[in-house]
Amino acid sequence: MLRALLLTLTVVAIAHAELCKPDAQNAFKVRISIKTALGDNAYAWDANEEYLFKAMVAFAMRRYSSKSTTQISNVLLCNVTDRVSFWFVVTDSSKNVTTVPGSVVEAAIRMNRNRINSAFLLSDKTLQFLKITSTLSPPVEPSTPVWLIVFGVVLCLIVTGIVFLIVSGIQKHKKKNKESTERENLEEKVEVTVTLENGLPCEVLDLKAGHINGVFAADDERFTSL
Repeated sequence: MLRALLLTLTVVAIAHAELCKPDAQNAFKVRISIKTALGDNAYAWDANEEYLFKAMVAFAMRRYSSKSTTQISNVLLCNVTDRVSFWFVVTDSSKNVTTVPGSVVEAAIRMNRNRINSAFLLSDKTLQFLKITSTLSPPVEPSTPVWLIVFGVVLCLIVTGIVFLIVSGIQKHKKKNKESTERENLEEKVEVTVTLENGLPCEVLDLKAGHINGVFAADDERFTSL
């Protein structure tokens, strides 16, 4: 009985070794930079952290598919280095000798990437699944609704336009009044000045051109003509 058990365990170990190895089918490489992410607060990567990683992958698989029965024992790690990097595969819980398709594992990891990162206090840059593209961070919801921001911008533009029209109208009105005043002053300057002399209106003499008195002009015509 004991020999059969040992033989079974040996066969399983060999099978697992074949399933989890660099560049194996459905295997993924992980690179972790704890020191870069946490500095002096960095923790050591040990068996407990490996157990937590397996648990998080099993959680991701079960959460991705409600029919999944993935256990921690179904997540295999291999080629673990001190820096820290390793490969992992997820075995089929029903057979335990075949691996879950890589596309399914990738979808599960992508769906639960933030939860996995949070468990290790890391980010997509410091917890890298080399064959799995990084997920985008969820968009930040603004505290003020977008429609209210748009409404405020439009209202400001309308108010600015109204103020501009009012100011430009006032300036045009002032300019028009100024031009009208200047035109009237100019007309007054060129207008022939009329003054009163002995109570009768008479034109101011043009000193340069001279002025002919009508009375003497009439007398000259009467006496000089033959």
